[in-house]
Amino acid sequence: MLNRRSLLQASLGLTGGLALLRATPAHAAPRATPTASTDAEPRPWYELGLLEDPIMESQLLHFLAGTYSAQSDIGEVLDTASRITPGDDWSWPTEWVSTADRIRAMGDASNARGRRHSAGNAYLRAANYYRAALIHHPEPNHPNVVDTGRKAVDAYNKALSLLRIPATAVRIPYERTTLPGYFFRSPSAHGQAPLFVFQQGRDAWPEESKYVIDDALARGYHCLIVHAPGQGMAVREQGLAFRPDWEKVITPVINFATRISGVDSRRIALLGWSMGGALVPRAAAFEHRIKLLIPNPGVLNWGQASFDQFNMYFPDIMALLDQDPLAFDAAMAQLMEQVFLYRWYMRDAMFKHGASSPSDLLFKLRDFNNEPVVQRIRCRTLVMDGTAEAFTVGQAKQLFDALTCPKDYLLFTEEDTAQLHCQEAAQAVANHRMFDWVDEYI
Repeated sequence: MLNRRSLLQASLGLTGGLALLRATPAHAAPRATPTASTDAEPRPWYELGLLEDPIMESQLLHFLAGTYSAQSDIGEVLDTASRITPGDDWSWPTEWVSTADRIRAMGDASNARGRRHSAGNAYLRAANYYRAALIHHPEPNHPNVVDTGRKAVDAYNKALSLLRIPATAVRIPYERTTLPGYFFRSPSAHGQAPLFVFQQGRDAWPEESKYVIDDALARGYHCLIVHAPGQGMAVREQGLAFRPDWEKVITPVINFATRISGVDSRRIALLGWSMGGALVPRAAAFEHRIKLLIPNPGVLNWGQASFDQFNMYFPDIMALLDQDPLAFDAAMAQLMEQVFLYRWYMRDAMFKHGASSPSDLLFKLRDFNNEPVVQRIRCRTLVMDGTAEAFTVGQAKQLFDALTCPKDYLLFTEEDTAQLHCQEAAQAVANHRMFDWVDEYI
């Protein structure tokens, strides 16, 4: 029996993805239901109690947090949640698209009357809701995935123009193609200014970094976001999958950035969230033009963190992986048939990693390991972590201990209200503490 607390702590979340199996094992006894006469453990503030499905609830928190950067509104998010039916694979994307379409229509109506600001705000929220639909989509190869992604991009571009957000759409040369992204020029910058390159994780889109971008621009820092392989439209429209040698992604991004007028090539910061906290240390080990590195949370060995979760709850199945991959796939197929959580994760992760089967996915994940290269990192590094980190527990401290470069460790606690993965729902505190460090060292 899966209890609510264990599932929330271990939910796949928006930017995690590897805590697939942090649910109560099938053989474990269920937690006793508290009665009025017992001292029930108080429910943490981040357990909302709004949806029967705790996995979707953890994702709901992310979109509630979007209000901080004007990318969502509380009523719209909660209304959408009230229409979602747990157990219905298609309910999540259907209801988010419905909300997005309605808000986009509001924007269209205002735009037709020349109400730029109202229209821009509506398009900004609509774009976020279209992205929300794709977070928990049951069929990542379904034709409506690309269509919904394009609606998100279109609404976002309209918002940038109407709200006069200082952003320019760019295409960054990458191998035989280009990666879509946006360059944000700070109106507060004077002369050559620092640049922030943002690297999102397994599930979130780079546009969802707006809360950090807003703060960076106000401080006089330019910003560059990119749909990298495995993410956003790069995977959905171009079929580009994640790769472990992430320097092959970041070096072309840095090459592009250093040719932008007004960018100080000696002051480039690279930030990575969630799985990005595993990818950016790998990139910085080879790309030495980076001055500041911020993995949030830091990850030394992403593959091992994934395997730890699988081994904890399915040791018998995991024993099959190397002995008999076909038997492993058959056992995993049975789990996927029974539980939407596993079905969704496996399909989504296989899609984003270009894997042909569950066993192929796990073999690919083994390559995401920074241990062989971590001592090559030279730039000053801020390793961020939280006491309620649920996806890569202990990995941030392992990365920090392994680093030989100038380094700092930033642990968020319950007192900060920023103890969750990537400081979810605590953007103000996260920005405050991170940017105090950046301002010191950039």
